[in-house]
Amino acid sequence: MKLHLGSCAVALATAALLPGSLAYSQENAPSTTAVNAKTSVAGRAHRTADGHPDLSGTWTFGIDLPHGDLVKVVDGKVTRTHYDQSARHHAGDNVPGALPWEEAPSYKPEFQEKVKYLEANESKVDPVFYCDKPGTPRIGSPRKIIQLPKETIFLYEDISGDPFRIIPTDGRPHRADANPSAYGDSIGHWEKDIFVVETTNFVDDTWFGENGYMHSDKMRVIERLWLTPDNNLAYQVTVEDPVVLNKPWTNFARIIPPNSDPIEESPVCKEDDGHRLQNLDHHLQR
Repeated sequence: MKLHLGSCAVALATAALLPGSLAYSQENAPSTTAVNAKTSVAGRAHRTADGHPDLSGTWTFGIDLPHGDLVKVVDGKVTRTHYDQSARHHAGDNVPGALPWEEAPSYKPEFQEKVKYLEANESKVDPVFYCDKPGTPRIGSPRKIIQLPKETIFLYEDISGDPFRIIPTDGRPHRADANPSAYGDSIGHWEKDIFVVETTNFVDDTWFGENGYMHSDKMRVIERLWLTPDNNLAYQVTVEDPVVLNKPWTNFARIIPPNSDPIEESPVCKEDDGHRLQNLDHHLQR
């Protein structure tokens, strides 16, 4: 894909200098133990007037890239920036408050071949590769959280656009008149010090993760966010889909440090590379 930044031509082809595969690998084995999810894990974190841990703030942005150097050429001037987004995608065991997790979702037999096909042909069939919305939960943890008494707002930075989610926390049910969408209809509540977001009413043309993780419109996503004792943000997701999955799938807990970088508008995503692909080595061509 090509990114267009107005009159500034950014030669993203130089991103080929990025080291290693763009595939994220979960190196740790699935956790077999977990701290009780109901346990208070926020320690001495700052709390809001209603007594809940304050999740408000800006958090590390990351995509599935290993750390390395990003080289930009703008009007003949070369700049090199080192980045490391691995913290957001660290698979850690024994995270206080985390649930047991599994490496991959378990699909029903009639859908397994489809998932294998989507994974093998990701460069050609992945909607995200062609500037479409990643949806929930694939977009990951929010870039910024604004925690208010009756609602919590999630802000994101993404090449497909800069979505936001407004999550009511006043006890209301899911909207009966909401249109299906990539990010769904969300409501939130607190389980002691853990903020739980339940999202339903999805369209069925997004993936809930890499590797061809397709879903139906009956998918239900439960996101859990809390502060670790050292005041990093912990983020863990469970996906339920009775149509395509044998059982609910819980991914590993991500540990996300705070970040002071400003949130910036993402450049327009204009896909012009799909027809140039020479093979199916999808991760190295992103």
